[in-house]
Amino acid sequence: MTKQVSLNALWESAKSNQDTFPSKQLSQLPQAAQRYLEHAIAPGTKLASAVRLKMHGEIKLQNWLPFTAEQVISRSRGTIWSAKVSMNGLPIRGSDRIVDGVGAMQWKLWGLIPVKQASGLEIAKSTFGRFQAELVWLPSVFCGSEVSWTTNSSQLQLSFPALDNQAELTLTTENTGRLNSVELRRWGNPDNTEFRYLNFGGIVEQEGTFGGYTIPTRLRVGWYMNSDRFESEGEFFRVTVDNAIYR
Repeated sequence: MTKQVSLNALWESAKSNQDTFPSKQLSQLPQAAQRYLEHAIAPGTKLASAVRLKMHGEIKLQNWLPFTAEQVISRSRGTIWSAKVSMNGLPIRGSDRIVDGVGAMQWKLWGLIPVKQASGLEIAKSTFGRFQAELVWLPSVFCGSEVSWTTNSSQLQLSFPALDNQAELTLTTENTGRLNSVELRRWGNPDNTEFRYLNFGGIVEQEGTFGGYTIPTRLRVGWYMNSDRFESEGEFFRVTVDNAIYR
């Protein structure tokens, strides 16, 4: 069995980029896209290829449970979310990941006793959806010439290549460029039936600035985005970002 890439190894593999914001393509974008990027990235900021985040929050596993986590998002390779969840006072440690096209989740009680493990095509497709949504923490990804933008009122639709797939995102923004929500069609089975594409996304409740990037720092995330089912059935992740480092 191939040894999994560690969170530290994924971070160290990210290459520094000397290009700075604004990118050469910025003036060619729709005004709403320019406002979003100018709000998200300060002038002169290096266009990062990766971000390392520290966070805490609650995750819904039947009941809401507290967690602490660290995450690396690499533009070219994928993401690893490594967390500790407290269930009835017992620590469950593990990770969700997609790296170099391979998706997996692995969770163990005390870091020793397997609680949940999954991998394969369905998991890779689902974790790719998560990776797409979390790119709002790495907005430099949206500055490339390969990103296609269309606008509809306060919404921005983005299409761009990512991890040998085509990513599709909808961002809802204010006139100031502040991000209010992110939405996409994500592969999954939240009701434990067949896997299929469903509306998925996050509502931004707070933002903060780290190293020249202004990103969402408090979000409510889940399935059935923009429907009555979001709060009653879909919401399963409430997160606060405590720190972000860019490379």
